[in-house]
Formats: sequence, C-alpha cells, structure tokens
Amino acid sequence: MTQQPAAHSHVFLGAGHERSERKTWIVIGLCGFMTAAEIIGGWLFGSVALVADGLHMSTHAGALLIAALAYTYARRHATDARFTFGTGKLGDLAGFTSAIVLAMIALLIGYESVSRLLAPVSIDFHQAIPIAILGLLVNLVSAWLLSGGDHHGHALEHQHSGEHEGHGHGAESRSIYTGDGTLRLEVFEDDVPPRFRLRTERGAVGTAPRVASLETVRPDGARQIFAFASRGDFLESVEEIPEPHEFIARLRMLDSDPDAVHEFVFSESDHGHHGAGTKVHRDNNFRAALVHVIADAAVSVLVILGLIAARLFGWLWMDPIVGIVGALVIANWSYGLIRDTGAILLDMNADRDLAADVRQAIEADGDRLADLHVWRLGPGHLGAIVSVATATPRDRDFYRVKLERFRSLSHLTIEVQAL
Repeated sequence: MTQQPAAHSHVFLGAGHERSERKTWIVIGLCGFMTAAEIIGGWLFGSVALVADGLHMSTHAGALLIAALAYTYARRHATDARFTFGTGKLGDLAGFTSAIVLAMIALLIGYESVSRLLAPVSIDFHQAIPIAILGLLVNLVSAWLLSGGDHHGHALEHQHSGEHEGHGHGAESRSIYTGDGTLRLEVFEDDVPPRFRLRTERGAVGTAPRVASLETVRPDGARQIFAFASRGDFLESVEEIPEPHEFIARLRMLDSDPDAVHEFVFSESDHGHHGAGTKVHRDNNFRAALVHVIADAAVSVLVILGLIAARLFGWLWMDPIVGIVGALVIANWSYGLIRDTGAILLDMNADRDLAADVRQAIEADGDRLADLHVWRLGPGHLGAIVSVATATPRDRDFYRVKLERFRSLSHLTIEVQAL
C-alpha cells in the first residue's frame, strides 16, 4: 500500500468555527438573560404565562448550549491524537442531537395543541399577546446575531491533500509529475492581472524549467498560445489570461519528452465549491442552532396571529390550530437535520459528483479504479481512500497530482495495485 506520510495535520474544522462559536455563546447569554427576567418578573407580578414563557426560553437556551459546547470541545481537542480524523464531525453530532430535541419539541407542541382543540381553555389575551411579541423580538435578535456575516465560510482554512497553498492566495495551481521531479503550473492573480506561472516544486533559484509551448482550449473551441518569459526562479506568461478561467491547458516541455503533452483542466469551480458544495461546506452545528431560533420565531408569529384572530373573532380554536401548524413546520426542519447529519455520521458518500469525477480522472490513462471511499471529515473537508489497479509502474505522487484539483479532498490515502 502507498499512502501519504503520517506527519500531517488532522484539523478539519470549518472556516468560521471560532466566529460561529462566539455568536452562539452570545445568543445563549441573551436567552439566559430573558429566561431569568421572565421567570423573576412572572413570580413578582403573579403572571403564570410569563413564568411559562421563561421556562420555554430556558429549553431554547439549553438546545443552543449543545451547539456552543460542541464548538468549544471541537476547538480545544482539534489536535488530540485520540481523534483519528479530527473533531470536525462533532458539530454534526451536536446537530443530530439538536434535531432530536427539535422533534421532541414538535411532538409536545402537537400534543398540547390537539388537547386544547378537543378541550378549549380560556386565554388571557392581555398577557399572552405581549409575551408572544417579546418572544418574537428575542428570537429575531438571536437570528440576526447568528446569521449575520459569512458563517458558512466559502473558503477552506485548511488543505493538505495536494498542498494547494500555491504561492499566494490568488493562485490556482496544478502539479506536473516528471521523472526529474514535480513542477507547478499556476494561474496567478494575486493583485495583478492573471498570468500563468511555472516553477519547480520548491522554486529554487536557477532551476526554472524550459517551456516549449502552452495552449489553452476553451469550451467553445477557442484556442490561445502563450509565450513565457523568465522571472529568475520561475517562468511567467507574457500574455494575460482572459476571463473566465475555464479551459484545458496543454503544456509541452523542452526538458522532457518533446512529444509529451501535459493536459490540465481549469474551471470556475476552482474558485468555489465542487459538486455538492453547499452540503460539503455546511456547518450543521450552526445550522441546528439557527433552526432552533428560526423555528421559535416562526411559532411566535403563528401564535401572535392565532391569538389576535381568537381575540377579535372569538375563534378560540385558532390558537391550537396554529400550534399544530407550527409543530408540523418544526418537525419538517427536524427531519431535514436528522437526514443530513445522520448521513454524515454514517459516512455516506458526501459528494457523488466528486466521486464520479475522481473515477474519471483516475481511469483517463487506462488505469482502473478498484475501490473508492469518500466521506465528510468536517465542514469543507472530505476524506478519500483511492485504490488503483494499473499495468503501468506508477507511484502515489502520479495519482496525487491527478487529484489535487479536487480542493475539498483534505485527507487522501492512495493504494496502488499492479495488474
């Protein structure tokens, strides 16, 4: 078996992990303050409804506490060697737990609503409506605190499967595996017009490779030849690269077989997500916390509408009907969370499109993909085990170069079998 060295990081936390952790703790503080204010106020002024809403808010804060503790624990133990593939999945476990809590809340609301529909009770509108409005305001503020900003993190903080760091944050790169070493071809646009750059893997002075030609072929068939000029330890194309950066690049080298063509695919997806992008990069822990807040806000809106209708028209049945509708909405959100987080916890294929593309990339040269496993390690991070059967003597670096364009593959293990 051929696999990458053991000395590499296993930190697979999402790009906005610490920011989301801070936001969640802030919302817990807000909910805790409101819980204490409502319970104390209800006790002082003899309002049972206010005490009941305070107790309800405490369950809301408890659910958010699951998310906050998961963030904190995952961050503190991110480098703990006991976690073979890091702590990135802890957020999904917390999200799954929160989804179960949401399902239980939906059942309780549904049960209470059906009970009141069968046996109506009198409602103190003067207390119930202001409390519902107060609860809505708290939830709207909580939702604003949680959702404000880029909590999904559209860029990956950590990548090491193919060493995608390049030579600046504006570089998209491909590696060229030769018998004499590895070269790197970049689309470099770090605060400068985009151009190709070609260098040795370490970019040592005086070791810039010699290029015979580089041609791009775009989806519409348009072709362009690029000339290169020496910049000391690397070569740079004289011509700028037109947008969009979606083309096949065909490179011929003077230092190797002049008939050999190194072909690479550049696409606009290199700048964003791949395949199931949203699900791959989604922070389910943060999503669960946000769903709790939004669900509570949605129920508050429905409750306010039901109470107003009941007060104006005497429709006491509107209050339990609204409760049933709210329970169904929460149950639907809970089901979606359970489905998505459960799939991750069971290591289901996180991106079928990526898996198909990996197969195509491996088998393009006549090799056979004997086995493939793709699973999610954390928000924005995928792991993959690739087993290749080949009749041509090739080592792991050859296939690693082929797969490095799949930027979500943060942990890659390659097995090469001779046919």
